[in-house]
Amino acid sequence: MEPRDYRLSEPLKLDCGRELPDVNIRYETAGTLNEDASNAVLITHALSGDAHVCGRHAPEDPKPGWWDNMIGPGKYIDTDKYFVICSNVIGGCSGTTGPRSVDPATGKPYNLNFPVITVRDMVRAQKRLVDHLGIKKLLAVVGGSMGGMQVLQWAVSYPESLKSFIAIATACQFSPQNIAFDWVAREAIKADPDWNNGDYNGDRTPDRGLAAARMLAHITYLSEESLGRKFGRNLQDKQDYDYDFDRDFAVESYLQHQGKRFVERFDADSYFYITRATDYFDLTAETGGNLVKAVKDVTAAGMIVSFSSDWLFPTAQSKRLADALLRNRREVTFCEIKSGYGHDAFLLEVETLGRMVRDFLHHQAEVEK
Repeated sequence: MEPRDYRLSEPLKLDCGRELPDVNIRYETAGTLNEDASNAVLITHALSGDAHVCGRHAPEDPKPGWWDNMIGPGKYIDTDKYFVICSNVIGGCSGTTGPRSVDPATGKPYNLNFPVITVRDMVRAQKRLVDHLGIKKLLAVVGGSMGGMQVLQWAVSYPESLKSFIAIATACQFSPQNIAFDWVAREAIKADPDWNNGDYNGDRTPDRGLAAARMLAHITYLSEESLGRKFGRNLQDKQDYDYDFDRDFAVESYLQHQGKRFVERFDADSYFYITRATDYFDLTAETGGNLVKAVKDVTAAGMIVSFSSDWLFPTAQSKRLADALLRNRREVTFCEIKSGYGHDAFLLEVETLGRMVRDFLHHQAEVEK
């Protein structure tokens, strides 16, 4: 797997009314595009993901791509059959143009002068990349969580450009509860003395605030069952309480570890922009809240998957989406997978989810072949 860059020849028009010049898109591909370009599968990543979806950049890399257990030769999304594409979203910090990129007008990082982006803007950039690769119609667009939002936006914005879609652990709009969590997370970053209104440098970055934001978010990815099963009230490397405010419990140590790992690979400004994009996501915004009307132009066959213990994107939201598609007489498959992992189940229930994805893609590849 090798990272590649595609620089847009024209500015990217954004929902906020601004244009973003000189946009670079970092992407990776796996597999081989067939002669008629009919086997392309676009993978869209979640908030903290990137373009490195499978494989390794080098044999010595300690970890493969973030969905490597799902994608690769002979795996559920089989790169011996499909040409897999994944790109880092605009606003990100893993190679695609984002707030820490250099503003060509000033020669300095954008920071908070970067334009506010939306999920639809992310998809616009992906469409430009897909066009560049010479693909007129994707076999499928697949993603979970924020990636699932991008999947749904693809189905609505570019119905002629995809044959099918798989939306996992997601919804047609961000809930007030989720918006609230994002607000608290951003406030935690702003409270870091090194935040400096987003204008920080490599010597002093708001690591404590970003770690706290990640810890808060990570709790929402889990379920009470998974936390209880994994940690319970177990203490971390001790027999009794320390009677202070340092970490005592194993769950506290786990969250601290997750926060530390996150700041090693992610940027606080990007966290601001990407969470705001998810806050704004609402497929029904232009139809007065009417989801049936919002998805009326969708033509792709869809598979919608939820998980029983996911309280961040509960099953009721997926059912609402499936019902709206059915009311438009669209081809849609819905399944709730029983799982105790919470929202993270879309990354952990590999065997159950993988079999469903594999069979759905196989059917779509064979239809009208």
